[in-house]
Amino acid sequence: MATATKSKEKKQVKSGGTMRLQPIGDRVVLKRDESETKTAGGIVLPDTAKDKPARGRVVSVGDGRLMENGERSAMQVKEGDRVIFSSYAGETFKVGDEELLLMREDDILAVIEE
Repeated sequence: MATATKSKEKKQVKSGGTMRLQPIGDRVVLKRDESETKTAGGIVLPDTAKDKPARGRVVSVGDGRLMENGERSAMQVKEGDRVIFSSYAGETFKVGDEELLLMREDDILAVIEE
């Protein structure tokens, strides 16, 4: 007996399209900074030797952590902040051509003030 299967339609995000990501709770969406292509001495690094930088820019923030009394704590970072975070923190995902990170605010170590 043959059974009919439904074809699963894939949804794609158009590159150049605008998509707003709203993290939940105390989570933050970051865009990682580009890795260095040259050392301080001028040596060009191949892709395999490049480390992923632990720096980035905050793209979107959640509402804050839910406390025991039912209120939300204020987030310490805001959109546009440059931050340093733990190197293995967060989950990497792609939206269009952009690679983004989703992590908890606790994984952010410092805000870079310029």
